[in-house]
Amino acid sequence: MKTPGQHISNATLTSQELERYNRQIILPEFDVQGQEKLKAAKVLVIGSGGLGSPVLLYLAAAGVGTIGIIDFDIVDRSNLHRQILFADAEVGEKKVDVAKRKLQALNPNVAVTTYAKKITSENALNIISNYDLVVDGSDNFPTRYLINDACVLANKPLIYGSIYRFEGQVSVFNLTLEGVNSPNYRDLFPTPPPPNSIPSCAEGGVLGVLPGMIGTMQANEAIKVITGIGQPLTGKLFLFDALKLESKIIRFKKNESLPAITNLIDYEAYCGVDMMHESSDTELKEIDVEAFQRHLTLGDNIQVIDVRNANEYAQNNIGGELIPLNEIAIRHEEISKEKKVVIHCKSGKRSEQAIRLLDKEYGYKNLYNLTGGILAFLSKAKEEFTSK
Repeated sequence: MKTPGQHISNATLTSQELERYNRQIILPEFDVQGQEKLKAAKVLVIGSGGLGSPVLLYLAAAGVGTIGIIDFDIVDRSNLHRQILFADAEVGEKKVDVAKRKLQALNPNVAVTTYAKKITSENALNIISNYDLVVDGSDNFPTRYLINDACVLANKPLIYGSIYRFEGQVSVFNLTLEGVNSPNYRDLFPTPPPPNSIPSCAEGGVLGVLPGMIGTMQANEAIKVITGIGQPLTGKLFLFDALKLESKIIRFKKNESLPAITNLIDYEAYCGVDMMHESSDTELKEIDVEAFQRHLTLGDNIQVIDVRNANEYAQNNIGGELIPLNEIAIRHEEISKEKKVVIHCKSGKRSEQAIRLLDKEYGYKNLYNLTGGILAFLSKAKEEFTSK
């Protein structure tokens, strides 16, 4: 098996590195050669959140020579219980900037390249082609299918991980073994699930320690693939239940009936994320925080709907009626068709989904999305308070 980093010969360890990695090097299966392969390797980690945090920390600590991080998000306080790279004082900063600073403080021998952007069909191949191995720390199906297809086209091994409430999964896709590529994500999941059938962490919640356990396993698989030690999780899906502390492995093979992956596509459309846009004969109507506040001050007859979950609502709210996104379809009759209705969530994404659904399925034309969601509202309120 050809391992990532083998094509680079200039990976001689310094005396300081020999000291730093001594406890790994003395492992008979690992040895100096294993450490040199880590130093020579270039690994791209997509997402620096719950899964990406432990992956990045352990790969940097282990001595991976070059680490790429792609993440367009900022540090958010609601994520700190599981995103262990970040601290409260860093809320609002770009994740990639904080991550780079932390990793280089942990191990100055590691080169860190950051991409403060969203991975897309337009940039995926250009970015991935610069690396030997990709670790998927994403949290949505369009991105998972995109990363998988790009890795297949670029012939890069992919370390997969996912989390849902108390459960996690790990596998290794598209690894070349004896000249044959192992199964990929599509062999395991040929088609995406129905849109909104599986809540995100923001909607369904997640136990804080779970991504730490799954992310650490991803880092372990990455190290195994790079160094060529052990048996990687190819053709196997590791399933973990944190509540029962039980695990099992499901074996799967390449699905020869699937069409070949020949190009990257529109993955949001493929996964049905924007299916609600298709039948909408009007564009999404937005209302900014200033205009919304004027309505409230004037006492205008508007209805405010909050589509976050109950826990988020309990932490902070602006007095809207709570109808979580996953209950919109069964509770839509509680929403007026006569007055102006302002729908909001945390940042505007879930409220947009709610509006598209209500427009397409139930004919609502009086809905407005609060631009930036409750985050923008609270930020504006804080700004006004500070200026007084």
